[in-house]
Amino acid sequence: MIAATRPVQRPRDAKLLVVLADGRISHVPRPRFVEFLWPGDLVIANDAATLPASLHGVHAPSGAAIEVRLAGRRPASVSATAFMAIVFGAGDFRMRTEDRPGPPALAPGDRLALGPLAATVEALLDHPRLVSLRFDADASSVWAGIARHGRPIQYAHLPDALALWDVWTPIASAPVAFEPPSAGFALDWAAIRAMRARGVEFATITHAAGISSTGDEQLDCRLPFDEPYEIPAATAAAIRRARSRGGRIVAVGTTVVRALEHAARRTGVVAAGPSVANQRLGPFSRLRAVDTILSGTHEKGSSHYQLLRAFLDDATLAAVSAALDASGYRTHEFGDSVLIEKDWRRARRGRGRAVRRSSYWPSNRPSTLPSVSAMRA
Repeated sequence: MIAATRPVQRPRDAKLLVVLADGRISHVPRPRFVEFLWPGDLVIANDAATLPASLHGVHAPSGAAIEVRLAGRRPASVSATAFMAIVFGAGDFRMRTEDRPGPPALAPGDRLALGPLAATVEALLDHPRLVSLRFDADASSVWAGIARHGRPIQYAHLPDALALWDVWTPIASAPVAFEPPSAGFALDWAAIRAMRARGVEFATITHAAGISSTGDEQLDCRLPFDEPYEIPAATAAAIRRARSRGGRIVAVGTTVVRALEHAARRTGVVAAGPSVANQRLGPFSRLRAVDTILSGTHEKGSSHYQLLRAFLDDATLAAVSAALDASGYRTHEFGDSVLIEKDWRRARRGRGRAVRRSSYWPSNRPSTLPSVSAMRA
């Protein structure tokens, strides 16, 4: 795969690799993803807007230049002034994250001058660049300062500075994400209208998407960090309706999968309300809430790639990666996409008993899928 270098959410040449539940792989233009949805399905997207979570400033004790990337709230509250953050030394996004220098030696009580804001390091979190910090202002002043001084977090594959509107999805609402829930870039209002015309429901959750890279291999192994989410009552009701009619739950992005699976982890039922997703999903995870995912393309080894291992066995996922490479798919947040149906055969083998087919392959699904050539037309 190659890195997408332009911040265009819905380029005309965006591609989609489709993996059906029986392992078949096909390539289609991304706007045609709606044609792989069936009456009775429910599509759920993350409506979190993205914060300008990169703040440049100075480490007061040493006078050294730093960049602070906010990575989570402590506690998980919209009005909180305490955050978990990654701190870098001098530099900006034009340098590869893994090449960025570490910060000056940090200690509890250190003051950080971040534009119009001041913050205090409360604790080091078992790593030299991971800290808990608290802004020295009331919540409204903190949000105003972040809005004026902050920039969207970005990485070296994008050569030009991002504007905030570049990273807001068309359905963005509450500003709680630290990086964009970028699978939602594939959506627009025309796609949602097309879903409804096909008898497909659409709903949202709000999930505070975290950062995708810290620049440190050891710290990256701890990703994703704990992420607050909220499931509206209307979305929980829509899930119940979809299940009752044999429809699939289609998650737009890994954050939606993480939230729904966390909510369903004990009973299999997705209840409404707020919580914090603190689990990791991977090859040994049993998916209880989500049947299909629309996602960006992800490189092997990333936490997002690990989550896809809950949908597909490693052999199929390796074939997917090879197909993405061979066809020149673009990766990262403005890249191309994949649509992956959960392998119901693998789920059946993994649980050692039969799985109700309608949980993975709705009874109202046509027996014959559109041909690849028809989808490309």
